[in-house]
Amino acid sequence: MKPRPGDTSGGPGAPHPSRGHDSADVLTAAITTGKNMIDCDQAIDIFRQAAALNREDSLLHGSLLEFPNYGQLVMTGDLHGHRRNFEKLQRYCDLEQFGPRHIILHEIIHEEVASFSDSDNSHKLLLDAARWKCDFPDQVHFLLSNHELAQITGHEISKNGRIVTRAFEDAVRDAYGKRGDEVNKAIREFIQTYPLAGRTPNRVFLSHSLPAPREVAGFDETVLSRALTKEDFQPTSSAHALVWGRHQSESALQTMCEVLDVDFFICGHQPQESGYEVMYDRQIILASEHNHGMFLTLDLSKPVTIESLTNHIRPIAALA
Repeated sequence: MKPRPGDTSGGPGAPHPSRGHDSADVLTAAITTGKNMIDCDQAIDIFRQAAALNREDSLLHGSLLEFPNYGQLVMTGDLHGHRRNFEKLQRYCDLEQFGPRHIILHEIIHEEVASFSDSDNSHKLLLDAARWKCDFPDQVHFLLSNHELAQITGHEISKNGRIVTRAFEDAVRDAYGKRGDEVNKAIREFIQTYPLAGRTPNRVFLSHSLPAPREVAGFDETVLSRALTKEDFQPTSSAHALVWGRHQSESALQTMCEVLDVDFFICGHQPQESGYEVMYDRQIILASEHNHGMFLTLDLSKPVTIESLTNHIRPIAALA
């Protein structure tokens, strides 16, 4: 594991000189008196450090994570603020003990709240995920999702009668008080550093979703070979198609296999009540945001089939 910027000790819990705390101390000290407000400076610093580490990820080539031919990859589905599942995945991964293990996280934000008036606390889970990146920069990775893209562009998403992008920003303001907009800005800057996709040496492509069938012909795969720009966040872009597309057909998946030179896809985005679905022996769709949530482990050193991939899908509820 490479040290964080400015960290001369190289240890996973070593303090960063710009903070004066190790990352465990940051969240221990995060809740202050008053209205249970989270310390703004600490949160902003965590998001900025994690953003820098995303940009410096040694696996990142353009906007694509290229994984090595050894170790294990843990792939998740949408999390949508599900804290218990996130914490179970953290314990399972035990990254300090298993250096060759990687995990991909996506669609962390926009919690499924119990009632219309409840606050969306997924920003706190996003902060925990950013802290995890600071602790294990070579092992924790993010992918851009449609909800996170909407959050940085201001595109409104309505769910269960409320606009979740607006509710998220309001929750951040409630948590951080007068400096809430500063934290919202740091969150947007952090999300803007997310890669678009990952690819493994055993020919598996990992992304939040894939273009819809009508978008496949216009998909420009060169978006993966360069850093994203503001134009890539617009509705007409290939990046937008990659995170928003739904209902992929068998022929669309076959074409995308040829375009991207891969054999299989592991995605999220499309709801799965049972936790996963296999589409046309090409695509696995995972969901991690509910009590039936699933994740998948992938041995990066071995050839894979759709059967072997499916056999390594596991219920999060079964984890300690």
